[in-house]
Amino acid sequence: MRSWHKARSGKTRRKSYLPSMIFASWLGTYLDLILVKKQLYSFPVRLFPGVFDIHILFTLLVLPFLTAICLSLFQRLHTWQRWLAILGIIAAYTEQVSESLGWFVHSSEWRHIYSFFGYSLFLWLVWRFHQKFS
Repeated sequence: MRSWHKARSGKTRRKSYLPSMIFASWLGTYLDLILVKKQLYSFPVRLFPGVFDIHILFTLLVLPFLTAICLSLFQRLHTWQRWLAILGIIAAYTEQVSESLGWFVHSSEWRHIYSFFGYSLFLWLVWRFHQKFS
C-alpha cells in the first residue's frame, strides 16, 4: 500500500509540472520568434521551414521536457540558485555545440554571454511561475 502511495505522489508531482512546461514552451516560442525576427539568430535545420521561422520541435517538445527536468532538480535541491547558474552555463554551451553542428546560427552581433544570462533568466521565470501556480 505504501509503494502505491509513493508512486501516486510522484505522478501528482509530475502533473504539477504541466502548467510550467506549457509556460516554458509558450515563453520559448515567443522569445525565439522575436529574436529570429530581429535576425540575432536563425535555425537552418527545422521542421516545416516554409511555415515556421523557428525550430518548432524544440519549443514544443524538447524545451518543456528539459523544463520538467530542471524543475525537478530545483525542487530537490536547497541551493537552486547554484543549479540555475550551472544550467545556464550548460545551456549556453549546448547552444554553441548545436551551432557547430549547423542546427543554429547566430548573427555577428551575438555574444554567448547573452545565452548564459538569457537561459538563467528564462529558468528563473519558469521556476517562479512554477512556485506561484503549482
